[in-house]
Amino acid sequence: MARQRMGQHFLVGPGWRTRVLDSLPLRANETWIEIGAGHGEMTQLLAAPSRRLIGIEADRHLAHDLQTRIRLEPEKWPGVEVATGDVLKLDLATLASNRFRIYGNLPYYITSPILHHLFTFADQIISIHIVVQWEVAARIVARPGHREYAYLSAACQFYTHPRIVLRLPPGAFRPPPRVTSALLSMELPGERESLNVPDELRFLGFVQACFSQKRKTLRNNLRAEFPDAVIQTGLSSVGLRPDFRAEQLSLARFAALFKSLINDGKRAL
Repeated sequence: MARQRMGQHFLVGPGWRTRVLDSLPLRANETWIEIGAGHGEMTQLLAAPSRRLIGIEADRHLAHDLQTRIRLEPEKWPGVEVATGDVLKLDLATLASNRFRIYGNLPYYITSPILHHLFTFADQIISIHIVVQWEVAARIVARPGHREYAYLSAACQFYTHPRIVLRLPPGAFRPPPRVTSALLSMELPGERESLNVPDELRFLGFVQACFSQKRKTLRNNLRAEFPDAVIQTGLSSVGLRPDFRAEQLSLARFAALFKSLINDGKRAL
């Protein structure tokens, strides 16, 4: 019951688990962090003598049960450690102590907060592989000009190169969710390295402001952040019309506009 309250849905049957496992870049001498180890079904499959695996579990009873099983039969859980706690409150870099990969079957209602937390460790993460709601996966991989393209798309593509690997029906889980799911693979780095924005957090806040009301133009959305004259000059300097909307812009154009507005804003002061 505790896991259901947390929004967790477990993969059932060896078939789906094996398909997910076969989609992961499992290599020797790497560290993996599993978000939501649960009963340990995927944990045991991910475990290998040549691999370090840290299973994060927020439910203390499940974490204790898993620790007990590892202690009683260590040969079945090579390289596995269990960390009890909320992933949103854990310092993953300290937990792993070196670069690492992520696997997780995420509670759907906190997918975005978890991703934003992971991105704070972008310099230490090699790749992220997560099971999420299909609509969220489609939004994350959406490109400029598509209806699903939104702030989450831009933020995820800033840090990663995302792609949908598997489509998972409700029957692949217990309890079955009411929606179709997807396994999403996100390789780091994304466009972050090439864009070279001066202040990443401020830039992402700027992109979020651009998407704050999708039906409004960039000019209207940005009026709360910059004087109108600065906005018009900035748009013109990067070749954007005043009626452009955020969903039409690539990350490179967001970055160019951001840099222009910041510089113009400083000159206007």
